[in-house]
Amino acid sequence: MERDERPPSGGGGGGGSAGFLEPSSALPPPPRNGFCQEELAELDPGANDRAEQRTCLICGDRATGLHYGIISCEGCKGFFKRSICNKRVYRCSRDKNCVMSRKQRNRCQYCRLLKCLQMGMNRKAIREDGMPGGRNKSIGPVQISEEEIERIMSGQEFEEEANHWSNHGDSDHSSPGNRASESNQPSPGSTLSSSRSVELNGFMAFREQYMGMSVPSHYQYIPHLFSYSGHSPLLPPQARSLDPQSYSLIHQLVSAEDLEPLGTPMLIEDGYAVTQAELFALLCRLADELLFRQIAWIKKLPFFCELSIKDYTCLLSSTWQELILLSSLTVYSKQIFGELADVTAKYSPSDEELHRFSDEGMEVIERLIYLYHKFHQLKVSNEEYACMKAINFLNQDIRGLTSASQLEQLNKRYWYICQDFTEYKYTHQPNRFPDLMMCLPEIRYIAGKMVNVPLEQLPLLFKVVLHSCKTSVGKE
Repeated sequence: MERDERPPSGGGGGGGSAGFLEPSSALPPPPRNGFCQEELAELDPGANDRAEQRTCLICGDRATGLHYGIISCEGCKGFFKRSICNKRVYRCSRDKNCVMSRKQRNRCQYCRLLKCLQMGMNRKAIREDGMPGGRNKSIGPVQISEEEIERIMSGQEFEEEANHWSNHGDSDHSSPGNRASESNQPSPGSTLSSSRSVELNGFMAFREQYMGMSVPSHYQYIPHLFSYSGHSPLLPPQARSLDPQSYSLIHQLVSAEDLEPLGTPMLIEDGYAVTQAELFALLCRLADELLFRQIAWIKKLPFFCELSIKDYTCLLSSTWQELILLSSLTVYSKQIFGELADVTAKYSPSDEELHRFSDEGMEVIERLIYLYHKFHQLKVSNEEYACMKAINFLNQDIRGLTSASQLEQLNKRYWYICQDFTEYKYTHQPNRFPDLMMCLPEIRYIAGKMVNVPLEQLPLLFKVVLHSCKTSVGKE
């Protein structure tokens, strides 16, 4: 089963033999949430009914829309994109006619990609920079010959493209980001080695959002940010003082945060073997506590009275996973990558769990490990964390908002304030502010991908991430 994009609820009781929850023979029910459903339903009352009538043309799962030219689910959409962007060549251990269904689609990647191509998925509709979202959305299903399908499945098509670009070199009509993704290298976001490209693309999107906006008088010294590129470093800012308004608003943001250690018990007895259901229940309880802290945080924000309750509900409904992920990787990272890592170390997945782990889960693991190391390297301060959180929360692109223009102004305010503080506090790190802002698109992307990871795979996912991060940091 796959998870809805809803805040989690508690998963287990207290007082179990593990010291934090009761053992259970089955996984807890999927997380559910009651808030904001009426508001979301008002946006499109018939959306749920229509979604129920659509099935993925690849695996028969519930479709979420038109992806790369055909109606498909999120899982097959993501699989097709990764396969094409990463130029993957699969092998079928049978006779290339494996059954595709929701339960069996992960068993043979060769046959899954083959069916995607046969059903008309358009690889030219995938964005060249590898970032979320497609291009050429007016293009529908494409019919290609058996010969072309065979060239793609064998990898010959990818080799021909690589040779074409290596022979022609750089073009005046190609951006640096496009040249990187069209060469014989994995696309941005496909592997850890290309994560810098993912950051740059994400930051450029943020930059474009703020191009042309009016700049307050005391921020006139920061236009160099908007000429940032991956090939030339930012100019070091001149020594200066922090603007009083920035100091005041940052202080208010930090005061709104609950920076006390998490209260969910994460202690277990020596020698106790944690089950899959127990670890899942603990993860639900942690998510509950983190979500509750976000709700309390909203009421303490310095701009709380400037927006409607409906807008706050809509914002929280859309960003709660991102807020939890950001806090887990920064202000609560010592507990998450310490105490929780000790718990996950006591969990041993079965062979079946390892075999059935999804492609979506592998991508989330890679990106989470990279993001953890990025934050560990930056050593994000409480002030920077509070600003990043506000910037991420004030997303005026979310559907159903009644005050999008007001949200945009608030977002700009804290964007500037964060830069003002970072350039004042870390004078000798001119790239620090762009590095911080680059993390926000990555957090949004990871949070969106985690929705597609089956619930029963979350314990293994967290075990791998926490173990890898704790081990690598211990060696430093």
